[in-house]
Amino acid sequence: MDMVTPLLDVASVRARFPILAERVHGRPLVFLDSAASAQKPEQVIEAMSDAMRHCYANIHRGLYWMSERTTEAYETVRSQAARFLGAADRREIVFTRNSTEAINLVAYSFGALLKPGQAVLISELEHHANIVPWQMLRDRAGIELRVAPITDAGDIDLERYEALLADGKVALVAVTHMSNVLGTVTPARDLAAIAHRHGARILIDGSQSAVHSRIDVQALDCDFFVCTGHKLYGPTGIGLLWARYDLLNAMPPFQGGGEMIGTVSFERSTWADVPHKFEAGTPAIIEVLGLGAALSFIEELGFEAIAAHEAALTRHALTALGDLDFLRIVGAPLHRGGVISFLCDGAHPHDLATLLDQQGIAVRAGQHCAEPLLRRLGLTATTRASFGVYTTTEEIDALVRGLKRAREMLV
Repeated sequence: MDMVTPLLDVASVRARFPILAERVHGRPLVFLDSAASAQKPEQVIEAMSDAMRHCYANIHRGLYWMSERTTEAYETVRSQAARFLGAADRREIVFTRNSTEAINLVAYSFGALLKPGQAVLISELEHHANIVPWQMLRDRAGIELRVAPITDAGDIDLERYEALLADGKVALVAVTHMSNVLGTVTPARDLAAIAHRHGARILIDGSQSAVHSRIDVQALDCDFFVCTGHKLYGPTGIGLLWARYDLLNAMPPFQGGGEMIGTVSFERSTWADVPHKFEAGTPAIIEVLGLGAALSFIEELGFEAIAAHEAALTRHALTALGDLDFLRIVGAPLHRGGVISFLCDGAHPHDLATLLDQQGIAVRAGQHCAEPLLRRLGLTATTRASFGVYTTTEEIDALVRGLKRAREMLV
């Protein structure tokens, strides 16, 4: 008997996002910028508010009921995040501010283990957050930074990717799981297998992917995985680093201060056990609790339903936008998530986004923190629409109508 993919009740989902009732310039809000930051459901807002109203205290330190209860709630989210990512051990989850800080942590701490003559390999698809930390490591430690090219369609060229690994000098591959510009879903498991075959570790940047599909770091067989709460319908200021326990244990701390220590004297300090070794200072307690509520929200909807809904939206959008003779969709990757960049004849992306905003439609315009990728494609900017669980086909149709009106005004 065939398995039936569960359907997402989008009207019910939308009712859980208070902000979607807002009007912009007198028009209903059409929010098509979830790839930048997703909106927040009521249960995330309530979880954070309730914690501040009823049970807030600093964690791990206080020997009183409220501190112990807050600590338990905080550490429960660590276990929840471990399940969410398929981690074998909850100690493999490190809370960070966002994906950017998680990548910087790996660049600093794992990077401290690298020697001159070794290399880090990234790709042309990367967000600045997965470029700049490695440039800083290169300049600091004297390692080499290599860049795997992409095809004109927007996929990583696997043959050339492997060729860059062939000499065995690459210690780490750091690559996106899903492009925030083209929506390219990279073959992460294949990339990991190739990297390991040549003696390299691999970091997968799941900033875009973790909200759209079920992540299992064991199945991906990666060594590091990062994602960020604000794209997962959670708050800003909280992200996740998953890494294999043996790697975290071998890596030096990223920052020094309270909480990450074992003992301190004026002569020397020792470090706390993993993961606390990497969590210096008072953490983002309220934000972690909000992230827990967001993960529960996603799990409640179910990844099968989310994936089916967003795949249908993407197909609809590619068809509807593709029918506009004045518009060009950028890239044609083999597998695309719910992110579509496009160009409009006779209209600069910034002007287009401004005119769409006047119609209540929120899209992104610019380089999307991926300047080298835009340059590789021969572009200076694009307009980007991206989807979430609350997006509807009617909103995509509103985008199409808005594009037609905007172009009439510009040309």
